[in-house]
This record gives sequence, structure tokens and C-alpha cells, in this order.
Amino acid sequence: MNLHGRTLRRVTFAVLGFALTLAAGGVPDDARAAKAAAAADAPGALVEIKPIADVDASVRSLGAEALRVLYRSTSSDGQHSVVSGALYVPAGKPPAGGWPVIAHAHGTTGVTNDCGPSSSPNLFGMIVMVVAYLKAGYAVAFTDYQGLGGGGIHVYLDNKTEGYNVIDSVRALRNAKPGLISDRWVAIGGSQGGGASWAAAEQAPVYAPELHLVAAVNEVPAADISGYAKIAEDQGMTPIQSAAFTAILISQSRAHPDLDMDLYRRGSVKQNWDVLGSCKDLDGRNRAVMQIKPEELKPSTHEATLKLQSLLQAMAVPKRKADAPMLVIYAGKDEYINPAWTKKAIEDACRMGTKIEADFQADKSHGTFDGSRALDWLHDRLQGKPLTKSCVADAAAGKG
Repeated sequence: MNLHGRTLRRVTFAVLGFALTLAAGGVPDDARAAKAAAAADAPGALVEIKPIADVDASVRSLGAEALRVLYRSTSSDGQHSVVSGALYVPAGKPPAGGWPVIAHAHGTTGVTNDCGPSSSPNLFGMIVMVVAYLKAGYAVAFTDYQGLGGGGIHVYLDNKTEGYNVIDSVRALRNAKPGLISDRWVAIGGSQGGGASWAAAEQAPVYAPELHLVAAVNEVPAADISGYAKIAEDQGMTPIQSAAFTAILISQSRAHPDLDMDLYRRGSVKQNWDVLGSCKDLDGRNRAVMQIKPEELKPSTHEATLKLQSLLQAMAVPKRKADAPMLVIYAGKDEYINPAWTKKAIEDACRMGTKIEADFQADKSHGTFDGSRALDWLHDRLQGKPLTKSCVADAAAGKG
């Protein structure tokens, strides 16, 4: 699942004197040390930070600052993690209150620790979007997601984990450039990132109350992909769905070591298991994908189908009301995500009270949808313009 249809392709940070934020007098040294230690372990705290020496020329020409970081975050099960990412700050003097932030949630790159876009000077081709954000006056927080560069396990399409990673990338940006970055931010993501930005919008009020999320754009989002289990059982996988489903299985096998993967894989899938999850050998991965036959991914029993379906449903959104309004763009000819799945997720979120403007593009695909209005839509929300239409408003008018 690629954002905008694009092809899949130490300097140690000394924690800034957190004790200096305490009152100058009467605070014991051990109390200051405890406060600093807690801050150093907090979500969004920087573990490493260094300039990106080989930053793409398109960013360098703007005079923007580019940083590669490791920062602390949280998994959906509450475990602490360290995540890699990239941060970008426009040149010049920030506006009053600091640069507003756009947090970018990227589409699928892979499922292993060599798949983090921040390891690439041009973010695996996604730098063009960062440049657009910088030109629009945003500081940019770009997470790799847990397990794609900072160690740990990447649980592909675990929206809550990836939503936390998005939120904490904003915290990391503010920690990296104290005093220059606003607490007002927006999120944008597509495909895998669309689910991540959706989850970030849901979790932000409770996970990061010190930040002010203004709005989120979720493009062709992987909101709920539990239907893949039934497609596999029915042997209805297309080749590109097989690639996504195999990535799902690989990450589930790592997240749940007790899950018997031989219930879900056989033939070429089992034989090519390692290369199917790699970002080091993309040609080999593509060749392995083309060998997959639908029967090689059919769960061995219906009980196995239900088990996998349950695991995938646990990663889905919505889970709670999002306080910030969302624009959800989805496509009628999406090759990866059944539009009916997205429609149901939108309806469920609306019933929870989230304000959503839905943009259904019936004749577009996962890679050809039109997201050109996204930045203008986010700008309008930052300017305080209300949604003229949302599913909540429709429901109140008896149309929902």
C-alpha cells in the first residue's frame, strides 16, 4: 500500500537541562535528577539527533534544517519503544507562537528494520511532499514507525502504535527545537499512513493533551483490513493483495510468536518468507510476490481465519471519538482496500461523534486518487474555518 501510489521503494543528544525548568531554589538535587530522568524517558524524548548531511538538494535549496532522530514512543500494548524519523524546520524567523507542525504518516515501505524512509536522503522518494509542506510554512515531523529503523518489531497496520509514533514525532520536533515549534499541529497520511493519522487523531486528546491537534487528512486509509482474512480463506487474493497480506502475516508472526504460521502459509510463501519481508532485496521481493498463488495463503482451518481476523480487528480504527475534524479520501477502485471497509469505518466514527468530511472518488484507485486539496483543507482548519459539511452535521439533520 503506497502513499499517493508511489513505488515501494551518532551524535548523541544530551537532554536539554530539564532541571532548569524547575524553580531555582529549594529543590533537592535528587529531585531534579529524578525529574530529568523522567523527562528523558517520556514519549517524544530524544535519544539521538544529528543533522542529515546528505539531505536531498530540494530541501537544501530552501535553507531548511534537516535532522535524523531516534525518539521514545509507545506501542499499542503500552510498552516503551524507540523510533527513528526525520525532522525538518523552515528557514527564517518562525511566526508568533512558533512554526505550525505537519506530521506526515507514510505509506507502506516494508516490515523490517531496513525499511525506514529516514535512512534515505529523499525518504524513498517522499521528499517531494516534505518540500511542499516546508514551502507552505510548516515544520515537518516524519516518523519511520516502530520497527522500521529504530529497533524493535514493526507490526504492520497496527494503527494505534503507528498513531502514537506520529504524535511522538511532533513531541520530538518540539524537543529538538525548543521555543521555535508551535503546539498546534496537523496530520496527513495515506494508505498505511492513513490509518496511522486516523489513530493519531483519536489518541491525541488522551495521549498528548499538551498538544493541540487541529485536523487530520487520511487518504485511502488502511482503517480496518480484517476483511483480508476472509479474502485469503476464499482464495480471492490478487497479486498486489497477496503482497500486502504476506507483509501482514510476517509482522503478525513476530508480534505473536505462538501463532502457528504454517496455518497461513505454504509453497512459495514459506520458501521465500525472508525475502518477502525485506527492503534490502526489492527485486527479489517483487519476484517472490509474483510467485504467490492464492491457495498458498489460504488459512488451513476456519478457526485459523477467525483467529487472524480477530488480531486484525484489534489494530483497526475507529476506537474512540477524535476531537479534531478529519478529511477521509477513499477510492471506489482501490486495489488494496475495499471501499466498503472504509465506508463502514467512517460511519462507525461518525456514530462516535467524530466530525468527518468524506471524499469518495468512485473512479479512482489506490494510486490515482486526487489528494490535491489536502493542504488547503488543513490550512482552512488552522485558520479556524469550520467544516461546511460533516457526517456529524448530516446525522444531526437526519441524513446520517
